[in-house]
Amino acid sequence: MKILIDENIPYAESFFCDLGEVERFAGRGLNPAQLVDVDVLLVRSITKVNAELLTQANRLKFVGTATIGEDHIDKQLLAQKGIYFTSAPGCNANSVAEFVINVMLVLAETHQLSLSDKVVSIIGVGNIGSRLKAKLDVLNIELRLCDPYKSGPEFTSLEKALKEGDIISFHTPLTKEGEHPTFHLLNEHNLALLKDDVCLINASRGEVIDNKALLAHIEQRKTSNRPAIKLALDVWEGEPEPMVELIPHSTLCSAHIAGYSLEGKAKGTEILYRHVCEQFGFEASHQLQHFLPEADITEVSLRSSGGNGGSAGNSEQLAEQSIRLEPQALLKTLIHLVFDVRRDDALFHRHLANQGFDWIRKNYPVRREWSSLTVKSDNPNLSEKLTQLGFNTESIV
Repeated sequence: MKILIDENIPYAESFFCDLGEVERFAGRGLNPAQLVDVDVLLVRSITKVNAELLTQANRLKFVGTATIGEDHIDKQLLAQKGIYFTSAPGCNANSVAEFVINVMLVLAETHQLSLSDKVVSIIGVGNIGSRLKAKLDVLNIELRLCDPYKSGPEFTSLEKALKEGDIISFHTPLTKEGEHPTFHLLNEHNLALLKDDVCLINASRGEVIDNKALLAHIEQRKTSNRPAIKLALDVWEGEPEPMVELIPHSTLCSAHIAGYSLEGKAKGTEILYRHVCEQFGFEASHQLQHFLPEADITEVSLRSSGGNGGSAGNSEQLAEQSIRLEPQALLKTLIHLVFDVRRDDALFHRHLANQGFDWIRKNYPVRREWSSLTVKSDNPNLSEKLTQLGFNTESIV
């Protein structure tokens, strides 16, 4: 069996080497000739699987995408050809949720905001949006939830979510048809609803926001002496050629990597591996935990009553006063022991012009999730909160 896998899907050889011949390909460079005699094709969101690509796919039986989104796949065509298709729903939902909270904390620090008195509007409450909601609930953040496919008293209209959100974060798929299309969901008509001091985050799909209309709105605010939007963009209309005019107006920029934690990408590989095994009758003998490396920093100790505490080569010891920081500052300190989103902003500004958008994604450094850090604390309430957020915790006396 021949298995063709995107070069940026991690641990592919480790998972699939027992199942057949594994060959890698560049995500945007895949051509029809490469699909000759291929049984399994595994892609990411940058590869469009359509009629043109499949013209020479004489043996293809399985297509999988290591992503939540499926808008790059012609699923109807695959069904007509009898080719099994699967995605990896939820694989990087936690990665994106952690990334967005990281962004919120940096925006808050940069613009001197307190998240505790802000309203966060989550537009799209699927795998990612619901994961973000759960974490913000732990932090007691007031929320506005907007999702036309869900009902309940906690959900509100898009208009109200845009009007009332101090921080607005988009987490919808990209759809152009149906009852609730998301293409240009934020556009020239409803941009006017945003608050003066709004923080706007997009980590969904670039086309969910009309980038030209956003730029025009930003410039209109400037000419009318209204406060600038506090903007953080991970996704861009026209990728891999983002609208560079938006960059100077953004506090944080990144190259569609919100879901690029090592755990998030590797979970996608594991999900596809299990589907391939099921479809072709193999035993799924490999597990992700067998392959993940140890993080650079694995432990941190927090004491509310002093004490020296132990430390190791990859451990951190925070001083006694750290646990007395304001919750927002303490959370940012812990999160940034794992990953600081400003690194990605620096990578974007350093490499976009010369190396390009896809180069940044292909050469993205390892990023771990909060679960890679164990927080040791003598404060049970703090430990409970951190566990709910996704950190590993241990009690110390």
